[in-house]
Amino acid sequence: MNVALNCIGLLGLLIIGLGLRISLLRGSTNTVIGFKDDPTDTLHKWVRAHGNACEHAPMLGLLIYAVGMQGASGWMEFVAMLAVLSRYLHAAGMIMSASLDKPQPLRFAGALGTYLTGFALSLSVLWG
Repeated sequence: MNVALNCIGLLGLLIIGLGLRISLLRGSTNTVIGFKDDPTDTLHKWVRAHGNACEHAPMLGLLIYAVGMQGASGWMEFVAMLAVLSRYLHAAGMIMSASLDKPQPLRFAGALGTYLTGFALSLSVLWG
């Protein structure tokens, strides 16, 4: 269960950390609400990275918790860690990308990893 709780904590840190960075960016750019509709804008990239993390991390966290409660095997603990890594890769890919309207390898790897691990965790809960 410790692996599951550590994974959930890391997902929480991702969301809170991205949110904090957005607040700091808003302060430095005097942007109270919204962001430029420009996929190269720094605030735009951070807001979308945060939004995407908020869309996926809660469900992954719940699935990781459920798998942990079922007494996860070493294999499923690895899948949980890979899910967390995927979310971090996706966020990094969005932030480091020159523009969000162009492909970025980390973003792709993070998205693919999120979907694959999400399906694996879901099936593990169903068949656990």
